[in-house]
Amino acid sequence: MDVKRVSGRKTAKLADVARLARVSAATVSRALTLPHKVKPATAARIRQAVQALGYVAHGAARALASRRTRTIGAVIPTLDNAIFATTTHALQKTLDEAGYTLLLGSHEFDAEVEARVTRALIERGVDGLVLLGTTHHPSVFRMIDTHQIPYVLTWALDASGRHPCVGFDNRAAAIRVTRYLLDLGHREFAVIAGVTAGNERARERLEGVREALAAHGIALAPGSAVEKPFTLAAGREGLREVLRGEQRPTAVICGNDVLAIGALAECHALGLAVPREISLTGFDDMEIAAAVVPGLTTVHFPTAELGAYAAQHLLARLAGEPVETRTELPVALVVRASTAPPPHR
Repeated sequence: MDVKRVSGRKTAKLADVARLARVSAATVSRALTLPHKVKPATAARIRQAVQALGYVAHGAARALASRRTRTIGAVIPTLDNAIFATTTHALQKTLDEAGYTLLLGSHEFDAEVEARVTRALIERGVDGLVLLGTTHHPSVFRMIDTHQIPYVLTWALDASGRHPCVGFDNRAAAIRVTRYLLDLGHREFAVIAGVTAGNERARERLEGVREALAAHGIALAPGSAVEKPFTLAAGREGLREVLRGEQRPTAVICGNDVLAIGALAECHALGLAVPREISLTGFDDMEIAAAVVPGLTTVHFPTAELGAYAAQHLLARLAGEPVETRTELPVALVVRASTAPPPHR
């Protein structure tokens, strides 16, 4: 490539890239927006020209011409959780392969912040939105409806049937893990749940535990259910609190793996043998769940597949293709060494 011929220009244009890469301007445009539709050798030559010239597409002009910004916005609860990072990575990768850029915001479980972040993404002209969970500030859906933006809810299933969603049945997952512990012979239970306010995933998991226990004529004793933020320190604190309840549990169900690993650390500190004296379970099946000692019994959610499905849903909507309104992904109980039959008393 002869960069000298165009190096004197202050701002490289699409035509400059096309001339340097020896292709048409249309091919350059296609390579920059839909790279999978261009031959690898041609795409590589175009990338070299783009890099050599320092070319940057004029996003506003391109959006004005196509009425698309080729951006998707995602609003997640927090960036400080590896399980959401797995979903977001798969979402970004799938969108990138289709020529879309992901714009990300978080709200730290604050509905007002979520509404503000969502508004900012819509103002920036995103073509679609990914939201986590089904519980949102009322203004979020009003903004989506007003601007007619394709969207999909993730990590949970919308019971109303009004909203497109890709997710898991959190209540059924909680029922499954509770029944497993019941089958082992446990009858004294405690729950360290996530904070349920504004978080239907945490709420559904707690209710699933209660439902499974009620089917066996069991109710959680006073002080046996606590709600905590999803942190290791909160898991430790929650374990101490449920041990002070009216009934000492033989099994503690935690709202996610982070809480469970915090509870496990506190058991070690208190000299409580897991699982000989007390069984612990989590949700999510994070990578560390298999590495702690003992390995954590948990519920596996296909979080990477979730991100890919969410991206595919929006891409199909934007292409005018038919899509399923509700996609339920399967979950699996992963039994490891943190659970065993209860001790004889």
